[in-house]
Amino acid sequence: MELAVTERTLELPGVDLVYDVHGPLPTTDGRPPLMMIGQPMDASGFQAQVPLFADRTVVTYDPRGLGRSKRTDGAVTNEPEIQAEDVHAIIEALGAGAVDMLASSGGAVTALALVSAHPGDVATLVAHEPPIDCVLPDAAAVQQAREAYTRRYEEGGWGAGMAGFIALTSWEGEITDEFLAGPQPDPAAFGLPADDDGTRDDPLLSDRSWAVTHYRPDLDALRAAPTRIVVAVGEESLKVYTGRTALGLARELGQEAAVFPSHHGGFMGGEFGYAGQPEAFASRLREILDADTDTMSG
Repeated sequence: MELAVTERTLELPGVDLVYDVHGPLPTTDGRPPLMMIGQPMDASGFQAQVPLFADRTVVTYDPRGLGRSKRTDGAVTNEPEIQAEDVHAIIEALGAGAVDMLASSGGAVTALALVSAHPGDVATLVAHEPPIDCVLPDAAAVQQAREAYTRRYEEGGWGAGMAGFIALTSWEGEITDEFLAGPQPDPAAFGLPADDDGTRDDPLLSDRSWAVTHYRPDLDALRAAPTRIVVAVGEESLKVYTGRTALGLARELGQEAAVFPSHHGGFMGGEFGYAGQPEAFASRLREILDADTDTMSG
């Protein structure tokens, strides 16, 4: 069964925000819509997940300035608090009350800001590998490494910057002096182009999304919110940066992270060259969401 999809545009200050509703509103089964968000990934990153939830109404969107959501404010940076207000506006426009949410990577940071500011918006939040430095003991070293690959991007282009990004995010354990002092990785070692295409607007490699990794969650607000927050980590990510940030956030919230199949992109198919285990990921997500339903019905 395929979900009927409706593309909608919400005109907000500074952006024409595009989102997709897969399935009926109001929902036919009484369950809340399931919203899936990422950052800097747009809605296309969830194309493997949406069909696996054909029994639910699923909402995806393109964050401001990404994909189809065109900014009109002339700004280029990505602040979690601003994106949280965008997601809040979509939830209000849906008119279906609190949503369930799968939020991954920078989208999970947006979701943390959303729950802090609008605690009634989300019933269950599965925050999958939010990249926030402040929960790490080596936060300063991580930022040094990020500044290094951003500098390489500014000097040499996408391949040079991406090589540095991969080296950082695949490093196991804390970032050491040895790592920081080591030679910059060769793009060819990762099958990346060495040529410079001249662009410098990549949201992952430039400083445009530093506000995401610098975000400091309001832990008191998160603990006080009625939202059921489940911090999730991929089984292959446990020792690398985004796995360590997930485990660190879970500790700060007094919980154990829920382990999911695969890696940081575990929910994706092979269309982006970073195939995860979408069916197994969806099964684990459904297990967590259904556990909340069972608790409420019990």
